[in-house]
Amino acid sequence: MPQAQQHDSDFPLSEVPPTARKGLFSTSIMLFGFTFFTATMFAGGRIGMAFDFITLLWAAVIGNLLLGLYAAALGFIACRSGLNSVLMGRFCFGEVGSKLSDVILGFTQVGWYAWGTATIALVLVKILELPESLTIPLMVLFGFGFCITAFVGYKGLDLLSRFAVPAMLALLVCSLWIATRDVGGLDALMAIEPSESMSLSMAITMVFGTFVSGATQATNWTRFARNGRVAIWSSLIGFFVGNGLMIIAGAYGAIVYQQADVVEVLVLQGLSMAAVVMLFLNLWTTQDNTIYNFAAAGCNLLRTGRRRLVTLVGAAIGTALAIGGMYDMLIPFLILLGSIIPPIGGVIMANYFYAYRGRYPLLAEAGLPAFNWVGLAAYVVGAVCAYLSPWVAPIIGIVAGGVAYIALFELQRTLADRSAAVVQPRP
Repeated sequence: MPQAQQHDSDFPLSEVPPTARKGLFSTSIMLFGFTFFTATMFAGGRIGMAFDFITLLWAAVIGNLLLGLYAAALGFIACRSGLNSVLMGRFCFGEVGSKLSDVILGFTQVGWYAWGTATIALVLVKILELPESLTIPLMVLFGFGFCITAFVGYKGLDLLSRFAVPAMLALLVCSLWIATRDVGGLDALMAIEPSESMSLSMAITMVFGTFVSGATQATNWTRFARNGRVAIWSSLIGFFVGNGLMIIAGAYGAIVYQQADVVEVLVLQGLSMAAVVMLFLNLWTTQDNTIYNFAAAGCNLLRTGRRRLVTLVGAAIGTALAIGGMYDMLIPFLILLGSIIPPIGGVIMANYFYAYRGRYPLLAEAGLPAFNWVGLAAYVVGAVCAYLSPWVAPIIGIVAGGVAYIALFELQRTLADRSAAVVQPRP
Protein backbone atom coordinates (compact mmCIF):
# COMPACT_ATOMS: atom_id res chain seq x y z
CA MET A 1 0.00 0.00 0.00
CA PRO A 2 1.39 3.46 -0.89
CA GLN A 3 2.84 5.35 2.04
CA ALA A 4 0.62 8.38 1.44
CA GLN A 5 -2.48 6.25 1.64
CA GLN A 6 -1.42 4.63 4.90
CA HIS A 7 -1.40 7.98 6.66
CA ASP A 8 -4.63 9.31 5.09
CA SER A 9 -7.57 8.50 7.36
CA ASP A 10 -10.01 9.24 4.51
CA PHE A 11 -9.09 6.06 2.55
CA PRO A 12 -9.04 7.55 -0.97
CA LEU A 13 -8.26 4.23 -2.70
CA SER A 14 -9.78 1.59 -0.44
CA GLU A 15 -12.83 0.57 1.60
CA VAL A 16 -13.60 2.45 4.82
CA PRO A 17 -12.95 0.00 7.69
CA PRO A 18 -15.46 -0.55 10.53
CA THR A 19 -13.21 1.34 12.98
CA ALA A 20 -13.64 4.59 11.00
CA ARG A 21 -17.45 4.55 10.77
CA LYS A 22 -19.60 7.47 11.98
CA GLY A 23 -23.06 7.84 13.55
CA LEU A 24 -26.22 9.53 12.30
CA PHE A 25 -25.49 13.02 13.66
CA SER A 26 -22.01 13.27 12.16
CA THR A 27 -23.09 11.96 8.75
CA SER A 28 -26.31 14.01 8.67
CA ILE A 29 -24.76 17.33 9.61
CA MET A 30 -22.05 16.78 7.00
CA LEU A 31 -24.62 16.25 4.25
CA PHE A 32 -26.83 19.04 5.61
CA GLY A 33 -23.95 21.49 5.34
CA PHE A 34 -23.13 20.17 1.86
CA THR A 35 -26.66 20.83 0.57
CA PHE A 36 -26.82 24.33 2.09
CA PHE A 37 -25.66 25.84 -1.18
CA THR A 38 -26.28 29.31 -2.61
CA ALA A 39 -26.70 27.97 -6.16
CA THR A 40 -29.65 25.89 -4.97
CA MET A 41 -31.24 29.04 -3.56
CA PHE A 42 -30.65 30.80 -6.89
CA ALA A 43 -32.41 27.90 -8.66
CA GLY A 44 -35.24 28.17 -6.13
CA GLY A 45 -35.46 31.88 -6.90
CA ARG A 46 -35.88 31.16 -10.61
CA ILE A 47 -38.66 28.69 -9.83
CA GLY A 48 -40.33 31.12 -7.40
CA MET A 49 -40.64 33.72 -10.16
CA ALA A 50 -42.59 31.24 -12.30
CA PHE A 51 -45.09 29.57 -9.91
CA ASP A 52 -47.62 30.33 -7.24
CA PHE A 53 -46.65 29.18 -3.75
CA ILE A 54 -48.66 25.93 -3.72
CA THR A 55 -47.31 24.74 -7.09
CA LEU A 56 -43.84 25.72 -5.96
CA LEU A 57 -44.20 23.50 -2.87
CA TRP A 58 -45.25 20.55 -5.03
CA ALA A 59 -42.23 21.03 -7.32
CA ALA A 60 -39.91 21.28 -4.31
CA VAL A 61 -41.36 18.22 -2.55
CA ILE A 62 -41.37 16.00 -5.65
CA GLY A 63 -37.95 17.07 -6.87
CA ASN A 64 -36.24 16.82 -3.49
CA LEU A 65 -37.93 13.54 -2.53
CA LEU A 66 -36.66 11.99 -5.75
CA LEU A 67 -33.24 13.48 -5.10
CA GLY A 68 -33.23 12.19 -1.52
CA LEU A 69 -34.26 8.67 -2.58
CA TYR A 70 -31.54 8.65 -5.25
CA ALA A 71 -28.91 9.76 -2.72
CA ALA A 72 -30.21 7.23 -0.17
CA ALA A 73 -29.94 4.32 -2.62
CA LEU A 74 -26.35 5.21 -3.48
CA GLY A 75 -25.63 5.91 0.20
CA PHE A 76 -26.82 2.42 1.16
CA ILE A 77 -24.48 0.87 -1.42
CA ALA A 78 -21.62 3.08 -0.22
CA CYS A 79 -22.16 2.06 3.40
CA ARG A 80 -22.42 -1.65 2.61
CA SER A 81 -19.32 -1.63 0.39
CA GLY A 82 -17.25 1.08 2.11
CA LEU A 83 -16.63 2.58 -1.36
CA ASN A 84 -17.47 5.95 -2.90
CA SER A 85 -18.88 6.44 -6.39
CA VAL A 86 -15.55 6.72 -8.16
CA LEU A 87 -14.31 3.47 -6.58
CA MET A 88 -17.61 1.76 -7.42
CA GLY A 89 -16.94 2.93 -10.96
CA ARG A 90 -14.18 0.33 -11.22
CA PHE A 91 -16.80 -2.42 -10.91
CA CYS A 92 -19.19 -0.65 -13.32
CA PHE A 93 -16.78 0.55 -15.99
CA GLY A 94 -13.53 -1.39 -15.43
CA GLU A 95 -10.11 -0.44 -14.06
CA VAL A 96 -9.35 1.85 -17.01
CA GLY A 97 -12.93 2.57 -18.05
CA SER A 98 -13.69 4.05 -14.61
CA LYS A 99 -11.48 6.99 -15.53
CA LEU A 100 -14.47 8.20 -17.59
CA SER A 101 -16.58 8.67 -14.47
CA ASP A 102 -13.58 10.15 -12.64
CA VAL A 103 -13.22 12.85 -15.30
CA ILE A 104 -16.97 13.58 -15.47
CA LEU A 105 -17.50 13.72 -11.71
CA GLY A 106 -14.27 15.61 -11.12
CA PHE A 107 -15.12 18.16 -13.80
CA THR A 108 -18.57 18.87 -12.37
CA GLN A 109 -17.21 19.35 -8.86
CA VAL A 110 -14.42 21.68 -9.90
CA GLY A 111 -17.01 23.57 -11.97
CA TRP A 112 -19.15 24.09 -8.86
CA TYR A 113 -16.04 25.11 -6.94
CA ALA A 114 -15.26 27.74 -9.57
CA TRP A 115 -18.82 29.11 -9.47
CA GLY A 116 -18.78 29.39 -5.66
CA THR A 117 -15.36 31.04 -5.65
CA ALA A 118 -16.46 33.61 -8.23
CA THR A 119 -19.73 34.24 -6.39
CA ILE A 120 -18.19 35.15 -3.02
CA ALA A 121 -15.68 37.51 -4.64
CA LEU A 122 -18.21 39.32 -6.83
CA VAL A 123 -20.76 39.67 -4.03
CA LEU A 124 -18.22 41.03 -1.54
CA VAL A 125 -17.05 43.64 -4.05
CA LYS A 126 -20.66 44.67 -4.67
CA ILE A 127 -22.03 44.71 -1.11
CA LEU A 128 -18.95 46.18 0.58
CA GLU A 129 -18.38 48.61 -2.34
CA LEU A 130 -14.80 47.47 -2.78
CA PRO A 131 -12.68 48.43 -5.80
CA GLU A 132 -13.27 46.23 -8.87
CA SER A 133 -9.54 45.57 -8.98
CA LEU A 134 -9.90 43.38 -5.85
CA THR A 135 -12.18 40.87 -7.58
CA ILE A 136 -9.43 38.58 -8.90
CA PRO A 137 -7.29 38.74 -5.71
CA LEU A 138 -10.40 37.80 -3.71
CA MET A 139 -11.05 34.87 -6.05
CA VAL A 140 -7.53 33.64 -5.44
CA LEU A 141 -7.87 34.14 -1.67
CA PHE A 142 -11.14 32.23 -1.40
CA GLY A 143 -10.20 29.71 -4.07
CA PHE A 144 -7.42 28.40 -1.84
CA GLY A 145 -8.96 29.39 1.51
CA PHE A 146 -12.14 27.34 1.05
CA CYS A 147 -10.14 24.14 0.57
CA ILE A 148 -8.48 24.24 4.02
CA THR A 149 -11.07 22.04 5.75
CA ALA A 150 -11.11 19.64 2.77
CA PHE A 151 -7.32 19.47 3.02
CA VAL A 152 -7.70 18.28 6.62
CA GLY A 153 -10.30 15.69 5.56
CA TYR A 154 -13.52 14.34 7.07
CA LYS A 155 -12.71 15.74 10.52
CA GLY A 156 -12.27 19.26 9.15
CA LEU A 157 -15.51 19.09 7.17
CA ASP A 158 -17.39 17.74 10.19
CA LEU A 159 -16.12 20.47 12.52
CA LEU A 160 -17.08 23.30 10.15
CA SER A 161 -20.57 21.86 9.55
CA ARG A 162 -21.31 21.60 13.29
CA PHE A 163 -20.72 25.35 13.62
CA ALA A 164 -22.02 26.66 10.30
CA VAL A 165 -25.28 24.73 9.89
CA PRO A 166 -27.01 26.06 13.07
CA ALA A 167 -25.87 29.61 12.23
CA MET A 168 -27.25 29.39 8.70
CA LEU A 169 -30.53 27.88 9.90
CA ALA A 170 -31.02 30.78 12.33
CA LEU A 171 -30.41 33.37 9.60
CA LEU A 172 -32.69 31.52 7.21
CA VAL A 173 -35.57 31.50 9.68
CA CYS A 174 -35.03 35.22 10.34
CA SER A 175 -35.09 36.00 6.60
CA LEU A 176 -38.29 33.99 6.05
CA TRP A 177 -39.97 35.77 8.98
CA ILE A 178 -39.05 39.21 7.59
CA ALA A 179 -40.29 38.21 4.11
CA THR A 180 -43.64 37.03 5.54
CA ARG A 181 -43.96 40.32 7.46
CA ASP A 182 -43.06 42.44 4.43
CA VAL A 183 -45.53 40.72 2.11
CA GLY A 184 -48.39 41.09 4.60
CA GLY A 185 -48.81 37.51 5.79
CA LEU A 186 -49.35 34.11 4.19
CA ASP A 187 -52.69 35.10 2.60
CA ALA A 188 -51.00 37.94 0.72
CA LEU A 189 -48.21 35.56 -0.30
CA MET A 190 -50.71 33.10 -1.79
CA ALA A 191 -52.33 35.91 -3.82
CA ILE A 192 -49.12 36.87 -5.69
CA GLU A 193 -49.22 35.94 -9.37
CA PRO A 194 -46.08 34.55 -11.01
CA SER A 195 -44.20 36.98 -13.25
CA GLU A 196 -42.47 34.36 -15.43
CA SER A 197 -43.43 31.00 -16.92
CA MET A 198 -41.92 27.53 -16.58
CA SER A 199 -43.29 24.01 -16.94
CA LEU A 200 -43.61 21.84 -13.84
CA SER A 201 -41.31 19.21 -15.36
CA MET A 202 -38.67 21.87 -15.99
CA ALA A 203 -38.98 23.02 -12.37
CA ILE A 204 -38.56 19.44 -11.09
CA THR A 205 -35.58 19.05 -13.43
CA MET A 206 -34.00 22.17 -11.95
CA VAL A 207 -34.65 20.99 -8.38
CA PHE A 208 -33.30 17.53 -9.08
CA GLY A 209 -30.53 18.61 -11.44
CA THR A 210 -29.17 21.41 -9.25
CA PHE A 211 -27.62 18.96 -6.83
CA VAL A 212 -27.73 15.58 -8.56
CA SER A 213 -23.96 15.72 -9.04
CA GLY A 214 -23.60 16.25 -5.30
CA ALA A 215 -26.01 13.39 -4.54
CA THR A 216 -23.99 11.10 -6.82
CA GLN A 217 -20.82 11.89 -4.89
CA ALA A 218 -22.34 12.08 -1.40
CA THR A 219 -21.08 8.51 -1.17
CA ASN A 220 -17.78 10.10 -0.10
CA TRP A 221 -19.45 10.57 3.33
CA THR A 222 -22.18 7.93 3.45
CA ARG A 223 -19.49 5.28 3.05
CA PHE A 224 -18.41 6.35 6.54
CA ALA A 225 -21.92 5.60 7.90
CA ARG A 226 -22.10 3.05 10.73
CA ASN A 227 -24.86 1.02 9.03
CA GLY A 228 -27.37 1.12 6.20
CA ARG A 229 -30.05 2.92 8.24
CA VAL A 230 -27.62 5.73 9.06
CA ALA A 231 -26.69 6.06 5.39
CA ILE A 232 -30.33 6.19 4.24
CA TRP A 233 -31.61 8.59 6.91
CA SER A 234 -28.64 10.96 6.64
CA SER A 235 -29.12 11.07 2.85
CA LEU A 236 -32.80 11.91 3.22
CA ILE A 237 -32.06 14.53 5.88
CA GLY A 238 -29.41 16.15 3.70
CA PHE A 239 -31.05 16.00 0.29
CA PHE A 240 -34.79 15.98 0.99
CA VAL A 241 -34.82 18.31 4.01
CA GLY A 242 -31.63 20.36 3.53
CA ASN A 243 -31.84 20.83 -0.23
CA GLY A 244 -35.60 21.34 0.09
CA LEU A 245 -35.10 24.21 2.54
CA MET A 246 -32.67 25.86 0.13
CA ILE A 247 -35.11 25.62 -2.78
CA ILE A 248 -38.07 26.92 -0.77
CA ALA A 249 -36.07 29.71 0.90
CA GLY A 250 -34.79 30.94 -2.47
CA ALA A 251 -38.25 30.73 -4.02
CA TYR A 252 -39.92 32.41 -1.02
CA GLY A 253 -37.73 35.49 -1.35
CA ALA A 254 -38.27 35.59 -5.11
CA ILE A 255 -42.07 35.52 -4.73
CA VAL A 256 -42.11 38.28 -2.11
CA TYR A 257 -39.50 40.62 -3.57
CA GLN A 258 -39.62 39.55 -7.25
CA GLN A 259 -35.86 39.04 -7.02
CA ALA A 260 -34.27 35.67 -7.78
CA ASP A 261 -30.88 36.62 -6.30
CA VAL A 262 -30.91 35.52 -2.64
CA VAL A 263 -28.13 37.95 -1.72
CA GLU A 264 -30.13 40.85 -3.17
CA VAL A 265 -33.13 39.66 -1.13
CA LEU A 266 -31.12 39.80 2.10
CA VAL A 267 -29.90 43.29 1.21
CA LEU A 268 -33.49 44.41 0.60
CA GLN A 269 -34.37 43.04 4.04
CA GLY A 270 -31.69 45.21 5.65
CA LEU A 271 -29.47 42.20 6.34
CA SER A 272 -26.45 43.26 4.28
CA MET A 273 -23.80 42.13 6.77
CA ALA A 274 -25.81 39.03 7.60
CA ALA A 275 -25.93 38.35 3.85
CA VAL A 276 -22.14 38.42 3.73
CA VAL A 277 -21.85 36.07 6.72
CA MET A 278 -24.51 33.68 5.41
CA LEU A 279 -23.01 33.63 1.93
CA PHE A 280 -19.55 32.96 3.35
CA LEU A 281 -20.71 30.07 5.58
CA ASN A 282 -23.12 28.79 2.95
CA LEU A 283 -20.43 28.59 0.32
CA TRP A 284 -17.66 27.34 2.58
CA THR A 285 -19.66 24.33 3.82
CA THR A 286 -20.29 23.35 0.19
CA GLN A 287 -17.01 24.43 -1.35
CA ASP A 288 -14.90 22.27 0.95
CA ASN A 289 -17.14 19.27 0.28
CA THR A 290 -17.03 19.96 -3.44
CA ILE A 291 -13.24 20.09 -3.65
CA TYR A 292 -13.08 16.99 -1.42
CA ASN A 293 -15.22 15.24 -4.06
CA PHE A 294 -12.85 16.43 -6.76
CA ALA A 295 -9.92 15.01 -4.79
CA ALA A 296 -11.68 11.64 -4.46
CA ALA A 297 -12.21 11.49 -8.24
CA GLY A 298 -8.67 12.71 -8.91
CA CYS A 299 -7.11 10.11 -6.62
CA ASN A 300 -8.93 7.31 -8.43
CA LEU A 301 -8.10 8.78 -11.84
CA LEU A 302 -4.38 8.98 -11.07
CA ARG A 303 -4.34 5.96 -8.72
CA THR A 304 -2.62 8.02 -6.05
CA GLY A 305 -3.17 8.28 -2.32
CA ARG A 306 -1.93 11.90 -2.26
CA ARG A 307 -5.38 13.32 -1.54
CA ARG A 308 -4.11 16.59 -0.06
CA LEU A 309 -1.99 17.38 -3.13
CA VAL A 310 -4.91 16.61 -5.46
CA THR A 311 -7.09 18.90 -3.32
CA LEU A 312 -4.70 21.82 -3.84
CA VAL A 313 -4.50 21.14 -7.58
CA GLY A 314 -8.30 21.13 -7.76
CA ALA A 315 -8.47 24.43 -5.88
CA ALA A 316 -6.03 25.94 -8.38
CA ILE A 317 -8.10 24.72 -11.35
CA GLY A 318 -11.31 25.99 -9.78
CA THR A 319 -9.75 29.39 -9.11
CA ALA A 320 -8.57 29.64 -12.71
CA LEU A 321 -12.09 28.79 -13.98
CA ALA A 322 -13.58 31.38 -11.62
CA ILE A 323 -11.29 34.05 -13.03
CA GLY A 324 -12.21 32.86 -16.52
CA GLY A 325 -15.94 33.66 -16.05
CA MET A 326 -17.61 30.55 -14.60
CA TYR A 327 -20.12 32.72 -12.69
CA ASP A 328 -22.15 33.43 -15.83
CA MET A 329 -22.42 29.76 -16.81
CA LEU A 330 -24.64 28.46 -13.97
CA ILE A 331 -27.85 27.62 -15.85
CA PRO A 332 -26.15 25.95 -18.88
CA PHE A 333 -23.95 24.10 -16.39
CA LEU A 334 -27.04 22.81 -14.50
CA ILE A 335 -28.63 21.59 -17.74
CA LEU A 336 -25.42 19.78 -18.67
CA LEU A 337 -25.22 18.12 -15.23
CA GLY A 338 -28.81 16.90 -15.53
CA SER A 339 -27.81 14.86 -18.59
CA ILE A 340 -24.32 13.50 -17.91
CA ILE A 341 -24.28 12.77 -14.16
CA PRO A 342 -27.47 10.80 -13.27
CA PRO A 343 -26.78 7.83 -15.63
CA ILE A 344 -23.65 7.08 -13.59
CA GLY A 345 -25.82 6.53 -10.52
CA GLY A 346 -28.25 4.38 -12.51
CA VAL A 347 -25.44 2.14 -13.76
CA ILE A 348 -23.92 1.87 -10.25
CA MET A 349 -27.25 0.73 -8.76
CA ALA A 350 -27.90 -1.82 -11.52
CA ASN A 351 -24.33 -3.11 -11.31
CA TYR A 352 -24.45 -3.54 -7.53
CA PHE A 353 -27.95 -4.95 -7.05
CA TYR A 354 -28.25 -6.98 -10.28
CA ALA A 355 -24.79 -8.05 -11.41
CA TYR A 356 -23.20 -8.41 -7.94
CA ARG A 357 -26.41 -9.34 -6.08
CA GLY A 358 -25.85 -6.71 -3.39
CA ARG A 359 -22.27 -7.52 -2.40
CA TYR A 360 -19.02 -6.30 -3.93
CA PRO A 361 -15.85 -8.31 -3.33
CA LEU A 362 -12.88 -6.52 -1.78
CA LEU A 363 -11.53 -4.07 -4.33
CA ALA A 364 -7.95 -5.33 -4.00
CA GLU A 365 -9.07 -8.91 -4.74
CA ALA A 366 -11.72 -8.26 -7.40
CA GLY A 367 -9.57 -8.90 -10.50
CA LEU A 368 -11.53 -6.42 -12.60
CA PRO A 369 -11.12 -6.05 -16.40
CA ALA A 370 -9.62 -2.94 -17.94
CA PHE A 371 -12.96 -2.05 -19.55
CA ASN A 372 -16.48 -3.12 -18.61
CA TRP A 373 -18.14 -2.48 -21.96
CA VAL A 374 -21.60 -3.27 -20.60
CA GLY A 375 -21.32 -0.45 -18.05
CA LEU A 376 -19.78 2.00 -20.51
CA ALA A 377 -22.42 1.33 -23.17
CA ALA A 378 -25.23 1.59 -20.60
CA TYR A 379 -23.88 4.95 -19.46
CA VAL A 380 -23.87 6.27 -23.04
CA VAL A 381 -27.47 5.09 -23.53
CA GLY A 382 -28.54 6.79 -20.29
CA ALA A 383 -26.75 10.05 -21.10
CA VAL A 384 -28.21 10.24 -24.63
CA CYS A 385 -31.72 9.49 -23.37
CA ALA A 386 -31.39 12.17 -20.68
CA TYR A 387 -30.07 14.74 -23.15
CA LEU A 388 -32.90 14.11 -25.64
CA SER A 389 -35.66 13.73 -23.04
CA PRO A 390 -38.44 16.36 -23.09
CA TRP A 391 -39.43 15.29 -19.55
CA VAL A 392 -37.39 15.22 -16.29
CA ALA A 393 -34.01 14.52 -17.86
CA PRO A 394 -32.06 13.39 -14.75
CA ILE A 395 -34.68 10.75 -13.84
CA ILE A 396 -34.79 9.50 -17.43
CA GLY A 397 -30.99 9.22 -17.36
CA ILE A 398 -31.00 7.17 -14.14
CA VAL A 399 -33.72 4.78 -15.30
CA ALA A 400 -32.38 4.43 -18.85
CA GLY A 401 -28.82 3.81 -17.61
CA GLY A 402 -29.96 1.15 -15.13
CA VAL A 403 -32.33 -0.63 -17.56
CA ALA A 404 -29.71 -0.55 -20.32
CA TYR A 405 -27.13 -2.08 -17.98
CA ILE A 406 -29.44 -4.99 -17.05
CA ALA A 407 -30.39 -5.62 -20.70
CA LEU A 408 -26.80 -5.51 -21.93
CA PHE A 409 -25.60 -7.65 -19.00
CA GLU A 410 -28.13 -10.35 -19.89
CA LEU A 411 -27.23 -10.09 -23.59
CA GLN A 412 -23.54 -10.51 -22.75
CA ARG A 413 -24.28 -13.52 -20.56
CA THR A 414 -26.43 -15.15 -23.26
CA LEU A 415 -23.74 -14.66 -25.90
CA ALA A 416 -21.09 -16.04 -23.53
CA ASP A 417 -23.20 -19.16 -22.85
CA ARG A 418 -23.71 -19.73 -26.58
CA SER A 419 -20.01 -19.29 -27.25
CA ALA A 420 -19.14 -21.77 -24.50
CA ALA A 421 -21.62 -24.28 -25.92
CA VAL A 422 -20.09 -24.01 -29.40
CA VAL A 423 -16.51 -24.68 -28.27
CA GLN A 424 -17.38 -27.65 -26.04
CA PRO A 425 -15.95 -30.89 -27.50
CA ARG A 426 -18.42 -33.57 -28.56
CA PRO A 427 -18.59 -36.63 -26.30
